[in-house]
Amino acid sequence: MSSAQDPFYIVKEEIQQSIDKLQATFRQWQQTPTNTGERVHLTKELLASCESIEWQVDELNKAIGVAARDPSWYGLDDVELEKRRRWTTTAQNQVDTVRKSVEAGKEKGSSVGSTLNGMRHELMRLPDDHASQAGRSNHYVAQDNDDFISSESDRQLLLIKQQDDELDELSASVQRIGGVGLTIHEELAGQEKIMDELGMEMETAKNRLDFVQKKVAMVMKKASVKGQIMMIAFLIALFIILFVLVFLT
Repeated sequence: MSSAQDPFYIVKEEIQQSIDKLQATFRQWQQTPTNTGERVHLTKELLASCESIEWQVDELNKAIGVAARDPSWYGLDDVELEKRRRWTTTAQNQVDTVRKSVEAGKEKGSSVGSTLNGMRHELMRLPDDHASQAGRSNHYVAQDNDDFISSESDRQLLLIKQQDDELDELSASVQRIGGVGLTIHEELAGQEKIMDELGMEMETAKNRLDFVQKKVAMVMKKASVKGQIMMIAFLIALFIILFVLVFLT
């Protein structure tokens, strides 16, 4: 089976594209400041992508395990199987590295966020003489807050739209991989059925061959007995003829 027709290479290409996209998003995540909406969005996206790719690689490993039971049936050898196992191991390591880095960054961001919240609470407990000064600028602060909320709302809507588009792409990729897996399953089921039918035909042929051998043995046995009787009859007739020729002439 050529690489273009081998289901392994079809799934491998899909997974490799997902890994490339994951690494590109990871680089963007590294360059994004912590405690921002974009950073949170990228963190969730990376963790979801890692989980999806890990599941795909795990399913591919299961398919390799099935093929390893009878490599000759699938036109494979030990070298090809080892090559496929090495690729899945490399893919798992790449995804695991990204996932651990993101989880560590997420915990760090949570720690920083807690510190900032503590600072806010401390500032809220300032003496009353500072409150009077802060009251004079409430109007400007409120205006800035409104602008910030409006800008942040637009940004969140854009991020949600991007996330929906990426989830749609991920869903389509999973559906394609599921279709390939279903095709592999149907092919294995068909081959198993063919093997069962071949086994039944071989058993039937063996029974018929045994029957024919028994019949041949019986015929040979009967032919041997009949040949002996004819030989005895011939010898008796020959004896009578010789007796007549010798004693009656």
